[in-house]
Amino acid sequence: MSAATATRTPTTAHAFAGPGALTGTRALVGFNLRRDRVRLPVWILALFLGTLATADKYKTLYAAPEDRASVLGTMDSPAGLAMTGPRHYLDDYTFGSMLGHQMLGFLAVLVGLMSVLIITRHTRDEEETNRAELVRSTVVGRHAHLAAALWVAVIADLVLALLLAVGLGAMDLAPGGAPGSLLYGLAHAAVGLVFAGVAAITTQITAHTRGASGMALAVIGLAYVLRAAGDAGGDDALSWLSPIGWVQRTYPYVDNHWWPLLLCLALAALCAGTGFFLSTRRDVGAGLRATRPGRPTGSGALLRPLGFALRLHRSVLAGFGAGLFLMGAMYGSILGEADDMLKNIDQIQEALQRIGGASTAESFASMIMVILAVVASVYVVTAALRPRTEENAGRAEPLLATGLSRARWAGSHLAVALAGGTALLLMVGLGIGVAGAASVGDSGLVLSLTGAALAYAPALWVTVGVAAVLFGWLPRAAQAAWAVPVYAFVTGYLGQLLQFPGWMSNLSPFGHVPQLPAAPMDWTPLAVLTLVAAALILLGLEGFRRRDLQTK
Repeated sequence: MSAATATRTPTTAHAFAGPGALTGTRALVGFNLRRDRVRLPVWILALFLGTLATADKYKTLYAAPEDRASVLGTMDSPAGLAMTGPRHYLDDYTFGSMLGHQMLGFLAVLVGLMSVLIITRHTRDEEETNRAELVRSTVVGRHAHLAAALWVAVIADLVLALLLAVGLGAMDLAPGGAPGSLLYGLAHAAVGLVFAGVAAITTQITAHTRGASGMALAVIGLAYVLRAAGDAGGDDALSWLSPIGWVQRTYPYVDNHWWPLLLCLALAALCAGTGFFLSTRRDVGAGLRATRPGRPTGSGALLRPLGFALRLHRSVLAGFGAGLFLMGAMYGSILGEADDMLKNIDQIQEALQRIGGASTAESFASMIMVILAVVASVYVVTAALRPRTEENAGRAEPLLATGLSRARWAGSHLAVALAGGTALLLMVGLGIGVAGAASVGDSGLVLSLTGAALAYAPALWVTVGVAAVLFGWLPRAAQAAWAVPVYAFVTGYLGQLLQFPGWMSNLSPFGHVPQLPAAPMDWTPLAVLTLVAAALILLGLEGFRRRDLQTK
């Protein structure tokens, strides 16, 4: 054993177990909450209000017992169970059990996403930007950053759980529904803590925030797939391998089983403890996984702005592509059952009639296409704002100090956002088209649904243009670009069900896209959207050319 090894081992053990390792945690918790004073309330209120709106919609759409009975046949199919949850909820399909069956698994993914982003933002991102090293040079313990991030996740998850328990408890979703509402809320908190613990591990493995977030999100995706495969195939063993399957088997409003929450808490504690332990096996700013040495010679594309930008975006683009293809395939798999599933829901039937179409499957696909296009817009906003991230981190300034122009540098990222968003729509169209053709038995749906998805490309380009303008002229307000996909979802999906005024839909670029394949093709709005997108992008690049660089 070398002298270096002999002296390192006791130090590592002491750093893990010593009381000083948590020094400064309380101050960092307060600091993190202050940093997230806008971000966390938006997350929590969006999840809370979305749940309340869904519960209220169930009470409106399925007011009579026969209305709820009409959806049992569709929900009892393999595709229906894969998209919702275990069959046992169908035994007593009250409003509460409908909420638990159809929404708990979906919201578990969103709560897990919120928890993962909290952990990576306040741990790995702090190290990657060298702020953690600066803070730890003061009286701050080795584990204070991770402990503070976990406490913020605990606070956010419990606040959401409390709001859900109180809000749903006041809605009378089932006889004696108060315990069910409390269990429903705590189930979200429990699964959120599990994925926070998962993120505590992934932040130790890689030295990059995006890599840590990507690995944790892959775990969430795997958990959802295991749950869906187990419920669809009737194999409970697969579902029990997923923490999402655990919280769904609490059966709120049906059996109110509390003990699966203990499994979540145990796994969360185990993952968090593992994260603390692994942090003692690496240096600040480094990861357990050694950075792979690069090739002896790099690709010639990396010498050009567009090739380098594509290299930076490729992992996120690939992840969105795979996810959207699977989402499209999931929705496409139920197109053949859309008529039976929706025939007794008057509100949705009215929305489908307004859309038009030769069949319910076509009309339903047109409605769903808006949601999938909005999900694709999440990527284009992320990609279009990447130049702002590079600028904040100080990585843009050395590049622009060379002969590289600002327009070419920022334009390369915007070009990847434009082309990447279009490629995502192609994946959406192929996913829903292939699965829909198999479900309906009409091979023509592959081309028609792929074309319907690609029709939203100009709307995505306008979204890129809005982000470019904010980046170029109002860089500190660049995050306001997220209002475009949020507003598009509200008006494009909820607006069709709740019959929002037409002018509200017209304020969104997605509201001007013809809803193919149900509606006839109209090239004029697509051409106008393309011209608007081009003008916005040029305006944004001009603004960036005129202003000074800004770093944190």
